Amino acid sequence: MITNDKGIVELKHHILREVCRLAWDDKLTTDNCERLVLEIIPGPQPQYRCCIYKEREIVRGRVRLAMGQNPDVNSESRNVVAVIPAACDDCPIQDYMITDICRFCLGKACLNACRFGAISPGDTRMHIDPAKCKSCGMCAKSCPYGAIVHTERPCKKACPVGAITYTENGLCMIDDEKCVHCGHCIHSCPFGAIGSRIYAVDIIREIKSGKKVYAMCAPATEGQFGKDVSMASIRAALKKLGFADMVEVGLGGDMTAAYEALEWIEARKEGRKMTTSCCPAFISMLRHHFPEEYQKYKSNTVSPMVAVSRYLKHRDPDCVTVFIGPCIAKKGETLNEFIADRPDYALTYGEIVAMLDSREITPEPVEESYQEASLFGKQFAGSGGVAAAVLQVMKELGEDPSDIKLLQCSGGDECKKAMMLLKAGKLQEDFVEGMMCPGGCIGGPSKHQAEAQVLRDRKELLSRADGRQILENLKNYPMDQFSMFRDGHLDPSVSPFQKKD
Repeated sequence: MITNDKGIVELKHHILREVCRLAWDDKLTTDNCERLVLEIIPGPQPQYRCCIYKEREIVRGRVRLAMGQNPDVNSESRNVVAVIPAACDDCPIQDYMITDICRFCLGKACLNACRFGAISPGDTRMHIDPAKCKSCGMCAKSCPYGAIVHTERPCKKACPVGAITYTENGLCMIDDEKCVHCGHCIHSCPFGAIGSRIYAVDIIREIKSGKKVYAMCAPATEGQFGKDVSMASIRAALKKLGFADMVEVGLGGDMTAAYEALEWIEARKEGRKMTTSCCPAFISMLRHHFPEEYQKYKSNTVSPMVAVSRYLKHRDPDCVTVFIGPCIAKKGETLNEFIADRPDYALTYGEIVAMLDSREITPEPVEESYQEASLFGKQFAGSGGVAAAVLQVMKELGEDPSDIKLLQCSGGDECKKAMMLLKAGKLQEDFVEGMMCPGGCIGGPSKHQAEAQVLRDRKELLSRADGRQILENLKNYPMDQFSMFRDGHLDPSVSPFQKKD
């Protein structure tokens, strides 16, 4: 995996791989977990922090995350995004700091500008008391030398919804009521203090128990592992690992597009605006931060992940379904009580690679071909792909969507701006495609390669796909026998296979 936090990713991968090995061998005990900690941090010299005791506590937190637990044993939060307390203490507590550029001038403009008594003279320069500072920024504006800088923490800066605050000791806190599980904070932290719960151990136990466990690979998967590793290659590797089979979630993209198209057609007739439903972080942002818009404008069609899971559970009610993709928010979606009949688990690409490594399995090129999605369903992974698929279904239904005004939002800031315009009644467009990651799912927080490389490899892989139409493809599946609605109700009369009057 190529990221700016390579050392953190390598440590996380090593820990998860070893935890998975213990789970496969039925040796995941407290004593063995502690042995793993000591093997990783043997001492006596620390490797990257102040002492081996802190390093070991950080590794213990990562072991707990690898087992699906909260890294903070004193926390009762069920959020899939969590903070490792021992790793979060090296960022500055205060937002504003006085640098060496300070000339200790006679005018003391900063002191005079502060309304809270937070600034006082030191021995050689001015000093800001973090306990009194209110982060108003007036001191920085007043300094003639620009000696006062604003040092916003990377995690807080990355959060698109203001879910991150700090304790009086400077430890990061995530507000569960605001967090949308987008995961942008995870790779922004240079100390690896934020991570997500990993459900690999639970999945290993499901496989070992003899249950049929199905993998569901996101449309973003093609291109993540190189141009020679196709969906068929991934499928073969996952079956070696113990999965009963794999289905590409691009098929769910076809399903979602078909039913969302029906909603768009109805909304256009009534003059209503609508938002898409496929991005769980976007939907979570609506629910937590724009509740009225969530009720009035969101699509009631399920995401592609949920659609494929319901299809698999229709075929085999006792099966276990596992999503694999670049998305942290999908973990939150599997726990979302507002969605009936949800999938059981979700993993990122790095997590499934660690599971494969734990059994010494590597995806390799295969001769067989595999395709269950149309090209439109496969392209759900990129910005604009969802809307393009919905418009394609409308065309296949005999509708003319050429007059539709569409807004494609890519990234948290764009999504938030669109919703603020919608709330204020100033949104000009008819439909909003919301994707919280820049570039869509391909740019997700847990992508396996640099985005530019993924796009190059993906282009070649997608060029091999056939040109099947969406509704033509869906006629091969029992769409009238499982629900495509968020509340789980089944209404066979709502069908995309016939044009509505």
